[in-house]
Amino acid sequence: MPQLTGIHHIKFPVSDLEASRAWYEKVFGFEVTIEFPDEQGVVRGLAGTAAGLGEVGLALRENPAVAAGIRGFDPVSFGIPDRAAAEEWAAHLDGLGIEHSPVIDATIGWILVFHDPDGTEIHLYSFAAHGIDQSGRKGYGRTTIRA
Repeated sequence: MPQLTGIHHIKFPVSDLEASRAWYEKVFGFEVTIEFPDEQGVVRGLAGTAAGLGEVGLALRENPAVAAGIRGFDPVSFGIPDRAAAEEWAAHLDGLGIEHSPVIDATIGWILVFHDPDGTEIHLYSFAAHGIDQSGRKGYGRTTIRA
């Protein structure tokens, strides 16, 4: 099997590049380092960094049809340390006036759910496990074992 070395970047399709840029800046501290203009010189994409993502880049690409197509879907879960971090994020989002779920006991750890301006679902999922067996709950995952 050829080697993978990690995740290079995460790209979100958006319908309004400037509105999404402002939202990702205030929510995640998104810092734009590269712009992608089209053939007419109109910027249709942005790439940069966000606090806590380390070497993984964050990108936004203007594509209204695709943004509408993934409305309500969660293409990525950003990692957070634990339940306390989920509570801190909830307070951060409250301060920004962004609606979000309560902190949820998910399949393995804690999760906080909210949406970007296009309705793309954003998950903040803890690396710390809560130890609750959710395998019997509808809609929750269950472990599998390979023989």
